[in-house]
Amino acid sequence: MIDLLHVILLGIIEGITEFLPISSTGHLLIAEKLGLGHRSDLFNIGIQAGAILAVTLIYWKRIWQLFTQWREPANRDYLLKLMVAFAITAVLGFVAVKMGFRLPETVTPIAWALVIGGLWMIAAEQLAARQPDRNEVTWKVAILVGIAQMIAGLFPGTSRSAATIFAAMLAGTSNRAAATEFAFLVGIPTMYAATGYELLKVVKGGGAAHEDWTALVVGFVVSAVMAFVAVKWLLGYIRTHRFTPFAIYRIVLGIALLLLIPAGA
Repeated sequence: MIDLLHVILLGIIEGITEFLPISSTGHLLIAEKLGLGHRSDLFNIGIQAGAILAVTLIYWKRIWQLFTQWREPANRDYLLKLMVAFAITAVLGFVAVKMGFRLPETVTPIAWALVIGGLWMIAAEQLAARQPDRNEVTWKVAILVGIAQMIAGLFPGTSRSAATIFAAMLAGTSNRAAATEFAFLVGIPTMYAATGYELLKVVKGGGAAHEDWTALVVGFVVSAVMAFVAVKWLLGYIRTHRFTPFAIYRIVLGIALLLLIPAGA
């Protein structure tokens, strides 16, 4: 029963934090260190897939429009920019893997990333607020969003959604809703590709044979439901509010972790 509760809590954490600008990878590692237990790579992949499915369902009309009406210049241009952003992330991510990059397994770098990222979000939003309100996604935005995704993937605690949303806002798409939509749409193929790659590695390594499939299914469902609720709420929230509360949360959490770590917590 306790293990099932831990699975549900991990699903909740993944679902809420995957698309909010507060870092899901960082929160899952913190949860592990706090005693929710180390889970298999396949489990982590599964709950991430639940969050991806949720945001895919939220944007399914927009995705359908882009692919079925691609002959329209505006849709074709938007789709090409999504593809370029994804391609940049994929190529740079592949290079990082080949170079042997590994994610940190300690809390300290995540704590620093949370603090620095929070301060950067506050400054970036102030700069974006001085720009004219623009919905257009330029090629500059597409390129920088692709690079931002890769950087966020290399440094847990940075937050993929925060990095991509603010890259878009500073590069010219100053409207929060438009920047968030592009960032989330780019994230869908990126995360599906990353999940598929990790799943292939697990299956080839024989990890699937020893998996707790009940825990994986529960975590997947919980993550999907929570991500759906979190993203729906976020899309409504940002229409009239800034991201500043998320930045403050990151800074407070990061400082708390840095203070606790020397004490052995």
